[in-house]
Amino acid sequence: MAAQTGVRGLGTDELQAIRDGLAAGRKPRVMFTESAGQIAGQVGQVVALTDPAESEEWVVVKFGRDELPFSPADLEVAPKGPVKKAAPPVPEPRVEPEFVLAAPPPPPVVEEPAPVAAPAPAPRKAAARPAKAAKPPAGLTVTLAYADGEWTVAANQGAKALAKPYVVRPAEAMKIVALVDVPGVREAVEQIVSVERAEVEKEADRLRAELAEMEARLQELREAG
Repeated sequence: MAAQTGVRGLGTDELQAIRDGLAAGRKPRVMFTESAGQIAGQVGQVVALTDPAESEEWVVVKFGRDELPFSPADLEVAPKGPVKKAAPPVPEPRVEPEFVLAAPPPPPVVEEPAPVAAPAPAPRKAAARPAKAAKPPAGLTVTLAYADGEWTVAANQGAKALAKPYVVRPAEAMKIVALVDVPGVREAVEQIVSVERAEVEKEADRLRAELAEMEARLQELREAG
């Protein structure tokens, strides 16, 4: 991991809060600081805390499909709510040069001299200018992206943003991919949705178990009263 560059990182109280969250079965969210390198500003989930005496990188963070160790200086508590990331600039499509072939001007008209009068020079017709070709419209780019558990769609025409990235449901993302019908893309999207569904189901099972335990405890208190 990148060396510490003065970013405050996680303090003692924040680390204790993360430890308590892990003990309660949660995965606290953290954001990577500048000392983490190119992934600065991205969000991950803490899944474990190892022994700090064995290594400086003892906070294990799940980022995408990987679980990697980081030092507390590489992390800070993530802000509440989804973290919006600016969509990458879409390069303007390259427009190939156009070539227009103009018709050559007609040959000058030579008139025969009159029998008596001196010949007068005949006026030349101006060559017709070729019609100017209409400039083709800039290319349209529609981007479907997935990051941090959210699907987003954005649209650009050339360098102009027609629609800023907005969140769509996984079912809508699957419909968009089905329209494209590119080999391999649909399978990748289905795998992402399947993994996310499994994580949500696991979290739902844990919450149902906690709710059942709380209901049983409440019933015991009612019977005692």
